[in-house]
Amino acid sequence: MSRRKQGPAFEEDEPELDISSLIDVCFLLLIYFLVTTTIQPREADLPMTLPSANPSDTPPDIQPMLIQVDDSGGIIVNKEERLDQGAVGKQRELPKLSNRLQLYKELASGAGTEPLVQISVSGEAPQSSVIDVINCLVGLQIDKVTFTDFSN
Repeated sequence: MSRRKQGPAFEEDEPELDISSLIDVCFLLLIYFLVTTTIQPREADLPMTLPSANPSDTPPDIQPMLIQVDDSGGIIVNKEERLDQGAVGKQRELPKLSNRLQLYKELASGAGTEPLVQISVSGEAPQSSVIDVINCLVGLQIDKVTFTDFSN
């Protein structure tokens, strides 16, 4: 019997998946999302005082200021004056509304009461307009704010 010489057995290479490039992509995505979330400006928080279930017996000394936001995002104060024409910048600042609210706040403090603002928002109004109004109220430190039904 003759013996055959057997050579070294060749093992087949198992397929490998190099995940180092996938890890690099994951880190790049993580860094991208971290950077883009810090670019977004933070909106100011307004501590709102919601109306109680029982209305108070004494009416306020001064009438509350009514701010309406209509379908086009226009801001109307006390159903008569439109105050959004002077809006400037990406994060809209409303100088006319700020001036009017500042006068109202001074009037309320002169009467010995806190300023009360009612915001009435249309169902189709852009959310950014409502946020702009709330940011304006926060900037003037007016925190007695209520939301009412939109009526023309």
